[in-house]
Amino acid sequence: MAASFSNLSSPSGLQKLDEYLLTRSYISGYQASKDDITVYGALSSPPSSEYVNVSRWYKHIDALLKLSGVTEAGCGVVVSSSAVEEAPVSPPVSDAKAPAADDDDDDDDVDLFGEETEEEKKASEARAAAAKASGKKKESGKSSVLLDVKPWDDETDMKKLEEAVRGVHMEGLFWGASKLIPVGYGIKKLQIMMTIVDDLVSVDTLIEEYLTVEPANEYIQSCDIVAFNKICECPFDLVDRLLYGI
Repeated sequence: MAASFSNLSSPSGLQKLDEYLLTRSYISGYQASKDDITVYGALSSPPSSEYVNVSRWYKHIDALLKLSGVTEAGCGVVVSSSAVEEAPVSPPVSDAKAPAADDDDDDDDVDLFGEETEEEKKASEARAAAAKASGKKKESGKSSVLLDVKPWDDETDMKKLEEAVRGVHMEGLFWGASKLIPVGYGIKKLQIMMTIVDDLVSVDTLIEEYLTVEPANEYIQSCDIVAFNKICECPFDLVDRLLYGI
């Protein structure tokens, strides 16, 4: 069901939005969408710091618009104005002019369906400039992998075994911490953590074509995947801390 907000220029409207964002990072879903743009556009000015959650959300969306833009469709949101405190926004469905009595208020209203405002044009230009300057593809997902590397016997030099493992270099592969774990009969296995870029590294290929073939197989008998976890994107509050130091 679409979220609904009214009269966001009034304290009561901002208070309702602040309470709504208390347990949410975005207006709908788990990433910025056009629903956020709709509500962002309905705010005539940055909210007061009195509304902590709205202020935090507003700064985040403003930064996204300037850096990369927002493309997600969202689930839909309704933003309406109070007939007493604000003049209603009229979608430009025809060339007919609004009644003369509303002329003074039209400049302050946000027409979500009409031509771009100056702020929207500036945001679009900033996004285009950022995209042109970077010229980079969107970074693919990453995964954290815990690997068991087993030696041939208790006489295998585990130091050279680890050197053989870390000696494998691939684009998108990053070796992490490691430790030796006793298996039995004096034999130990190497357990090592690695981070991979999903689009660049296949764990199966890494094992079959690098770790269990010459020269690494002089020390390595076999490898097993103990854990394989996707690395989530930065949480909303971490992004805020990085961007705004809050």
